[in-house]
Amino acid sequence: MSSYEEGNDSKFMRKVKENPFVPAGLAGFFAIVGYKLMKMKHRGDTKMSVHLIHMRVAAQGFVVGAMTVGVLYSMYREYIAEPSEPQKAIQPK
Repeated sequence: MSSYEEGNDSKFMRKVKENPFVPAGLAGFFAIVGYKLMKMKHRGDTKMSVHLIHMRVAAQGFVVGAMTVGVLYSMYREYIAEPSEPQKAIQPK
């Protein structure tokens, strides 16, 4: 056991600061699902299964988009903005 144990709140905030697009992806997912569930009674002639498939695709698309933006942001921060150590080119022998 370590002498310093991190509480749940501080651990959550540290994780949010490290990966800010994860909570954004989750919030977008729940927002899309909530919106589509509210619109379910006004779907018209659309079958229930088709409406649910559209809801799933929209929610998954938002999450995948947030993950992609997060990975690109992480790569930018690691390799372009502040490289931790100079990138050494492979020199032929």
